[in-house]
Formats: sequence, C-alpha cells, structure tokens
Amino acid sequence: MQKVALFVDVQNVYYTTRQAYQRNFDYNAFWAMATKGREVITAIAYATDRGDPKQKQFQNILKAIGFDVKTKPFIQRSDGTAKGDWDVGITLDAIEFAEQADVVILVSGDGDFDLLAKKIRTRLGKQVEVYGVPKLTAAALVNAADIYIPIEHELLLN
Repeated sequence: MQKVALFVDVQNVYYTTRQAYQRNFDYNAFWAMATKGREVITAIAYATDRGDPKQKQFQNILKAIGFDVKTKPFIQRSDGTAKGDWDVGITLDAIEFAEQADVVILVSGDGDFDLLAKKIRTRLGKQVEVYGVPKLTAAALVNAADIYIPIEHELLLN
C-alpha cells in the first residue's frame, strides 16, 4: 500500500476555487480521491486565523475529516496589504514527511512550490501530485509534478 503525505494550502485553494468557479473546494471528495487505497502518513491543512467563529467551525470540519490544522494569525498591514501565507511551513513539513511517504500531495496553485516539488522528486525520489485550479495554477508547478490533478467539478461543493 502506498504511503501518502498531504499538504493543503487552504488560503490558496479557497481563493482560486472562488475566483474560478464561485464555489468552495470539497475537502471530503478530495480526501476520498487522494487517499483511496493508500495509507496516510500525515495530512496537514495550513490556514490563517482571524478568530472568526465560522472559521473555527471550518477548521473543526477539517480535523474531523483527518487533517491536522495548522494556523497562523492573519495580519492586516496599515497599507491595506495582508500577510498570512504558509509557504515556508509547508515546505519544511513536506521535506520532513516526504522521507516516510511514497507520494507527496500538494494542494496549491502557488508557483513558489515548483522548487519543492522538484527537490522531493529528484533528491528524495518520491512521487509528487499537485491539485490545483487549472487556469490559476502556475505552469512551473504543474511541470514540476509527476501528476497534476485539476480541481474541477467533482472536487467542488455545489
């Protein structure tokens, strides 16, 4: 049985599915698809925390599915920009857990992760699967993965 490690960039998947489809990502459908016939080594969802009760409810749903939810505070800067990305955290965890897994799954369209995907494939010899919204996933990330799975209708909530 293949061992799999899942890493979900919650903010990225939220904004890209909303922008492309005006719908939300179906985490249950994703879990079923990504883990079918596989042993889950780790599954981490990375999110920002605004202290919102609905957000806490969503995080509890993710935990019930099987995800470990890591949060960091959402920071609104005085110039109107915001900060709350998990790129470094996702990268560190993916490299750490890749050694125990046969397959590393990344849910994000962020092109910054192309280097991570390449490193896991070439240095660690692991398969990398990327799930992302087709028109909003960086070509470099798609090209760096062994398998690219488009986030489309069956992975969206109605």
